Order: sequence, then structure tokens, then C-alpha cells
Amino acid sequence: MQNKPMNKERFDEYELNKHNCIVVDDDFIEQILIDLQNVDCYWHTLPNSSKGLAYCGVTLIPPESMDILIKILSLQDKLEYTDLMSLTNQAREENKYIIHFGI
Repeated sequence: MQNKPMNKERFDEYELNKHNCIVVDDDFIEQILIDLQNVDCYWHTLPNSSKGLAYCGVTLIPPESMDILIKILSLQDKLEYTDLMSLTNQAREENKYIIHFGI
């Protein structure tokens, strides 16, 4: 995400053109869903903290969760995670959020 989400800002719509989005096939997200259950996230808005992805909704992944996300992705030995790993590393370096638009 280019800008840090505001405290009461809601993300309920799939605004793919607004963000620097990549596509990861759902089959590959499903393979790591159990691991992602330990990642601190927000569902749709910052006041709604949770763990893991809002699978059918919008998830905001905060900068402090990038290290665990990188660890999860680095354990996968598949090219399909390359773009996501790159995006996660960039978010960590720039102290930014990642937005995940569910299925």
C-alpha cells in the first residue's frame, strides 16, 4: 500500500488499480493458509485486528508482520511465490502495509 491506512478507514471494495497489486493463484494461497493463521493482520479496517487472512474479504498486513510472512514464504520452494516474496521484502524495507484482496 502506498499510504498507511487511517484508523477508521474501511477497505471493503476490491480496488486493484489503486494499489501496486500482484496476482497469486488461490491454489498457492490455500497451501499456506494454516501457516498464515499466526500472522497478525487487520480485516477490512485497523480497529478489526485478527490473525490470518480474511479469505473472502480484504486483509491489511502490517509492517510488523512482514518478518513472519517472509519466513512462511521462504519455506515454500515454488516459483509462484517469487512476486509475493519480492513485494513482502519491499514492504518490510519501506515499512509499509500489504493489502490482500481475498478470493
